Amino acid sequence: MSKFGKELIESARQAVAIAKSEAKPARRFDIPSIDVGAIRKKLNLSQAKFADKFGLSVATVRDWEQGRRNPDNTARTLLMVIDQRPEAVVAALAVSG
Repeated sequence: MSKFGKELIESARQAVAIAKSEAKPARRFDIPSIDVGAIRKKLNLSQAKFADKFGLSVATVRDWEQGRRNPDNTARTLLMVIDQRPEAVVAALAVSG
């Protein structure tokens, strides 16, 4: 068996041990939640206007707010910038659109 194959099998064993609480993960990533509704309300926009203004679909905004879906890392970054500097996002979208 190749070195890669052996490492892959060992990684799988470690994952099973972690899942069974027999071992602790080497590191852990905690991704803080983002309150899309609060960002939108701070800007005093409806879901439809928020989605339109920032190039998102209304269904996606609704799903984020209702907890059916979570923003991926790229969307989280965009939402954090919208929260802090919405005018920068509007300006960037105007240039690219």
